[in-house]
Amino acid sequence: MVGNTLDWNEELGRWLKPFLDRLGHKARRQMCPLYVSGLIGPGDRKSIQPMAERLALGEYDQLHHFIAAGVWDATPVETELLVQADRLVGDSDAVLVIDDTALPKKGTHSVGVAPQYASALGKTANCQTLVSLTLARGEVPVMLALRLFLPDSWTSNRARLERAGVPTEYRTARTKPEMALAEIDRVIAAGVRFGCVLADAGYGMSAPFRQGLTTRKLAWAVGIPHHLKVYPADVRMIWPVAGRGRPRKRHVPDILSMAAGDMLTDATWQNISWRTGTKGKLKAGFAAVRVRVADGPPQRIRDKGQQHLPGDEVWLIGEHRMSGEKKYYLANLPAKTNLRTLAATIKARWICEQAHQQVKEELGLDHFEGRSWQGLHRHALMTMIAYAFLQHRRLATAGRKKKNQRATASADVASRAPRHPRTHRSTTAAAMPALPKMDLQRAAA
Repeated sequence: MVGNTLDWNEELGRWLKPFLDRLGHKARRQMCPLYVSGLIGPGDRKSIQPMAERLALGEYDQLHHFIAAGVWDATPVETELLVQADRLVGDSDAVLVIDDTALPKKGTHSVGVAPQYASALGKTANCQTLVSLTLARGEVPVMLALRLFLPDSWTSNRARLERAGVPTEYRTARTKPEMALAEIDRVIAAGVRFGCVLADAGYGMSAPFRQGLTTRKLAWAVGIPHHLKVYPADVRMIWPVAGRGRPRKRHVPDILSMAAGDMLTDATWQNISWRTGTKGKLKAGFAAVRVRVADGPPQRIRDKGQQHLPGDEVWLIGEHRMSGEKKYYLANLPAKTNLRTLAATIKARWICEQAHQQVKEELGLDHFEGRSWQGLHRHALMTMIAYAFLQHRRLATAGRKKKNQRATASADVASRAPRHPRTHRSTTAAAMPALPKMDLQRAAA
């Protein structure tokens, strides 16, 4: 297997050249390929010291300095990752998935660590939380960004922030949706191509987040809690009749808002399969109606107190899973969009969870043992670069197989010498075949 290792290491060196050009200093250009190859190579632990031992570096000081202590700006390298990700999977039919992932930690000194809800664990735990952006097309995800969320227990403690080396511009409290919008702006500025933004209810329940996506003229489909208020699409704004006192000065809706789950009570449900998994077709019941979200300005309505007025018209989609679980979503896709397309768009978010699992289990995202802001973000950046390289190899392998299949088919057709050869239009589906779940160690072999 030594030959194979040399092969992928040589390919890694060539593929990393645009990143190395952005690093500048000779020592950094030497350490970056070593760190990335350490993440990809064998070994249960992907923290700095065991990687240095496997790479036969002797002392691990150089590798540690590169990640945790060296003075260099990661921004150009982060931008290059966006460029390479777009080359790999960027297109109008790609999706940009917003999510977060938790890194369980012990103690209180690692930057951003606090008791907080960890979706991967399904409970509150002592952990760091990273807001993530993943670009995906077909079944191929490439991670674009991992940014640490700082809980109130950190942003309210200046001494703690200084000890962890948190840059001044990140010391102000920011919500995860606010962080996500800032990263989306960075992705757009870099020219990354995608067609729709997807997010779970942790982000979708935020009206400013949804409105921020709309303001940026982006298509989106997001999860929401069942109790989020909506109006029927045909709600009308009327002048309320004042029983007494001064005449009313503002219009009010002619019907009160209701919970999203209640809005779909009388909807027509349809069983839809959106993908074939390892155990067969994945399917669930779906229903969709046009609504207006109650996220407009607040207004007192009769004796109901302050109510949010109707906002934009969007799709409300419900999902009844085979387990009995019910999920709800909003999407600003066109009114003519059919239910099957709505369902497939919503379910495209699953690929992000697979990417999180792989960068943790096989590339050691959660193995970093330093405590600083800078070290954590540089380690996360290297894991994303390693992941992008493996996706590059995966796509190249699939392309070679497809080319060989075409050559075999062409030879077979030629041997039959047809009288009237036909031409076929190429499609995205044909250019991007469905790929099996990636085994990172196999991809590196």
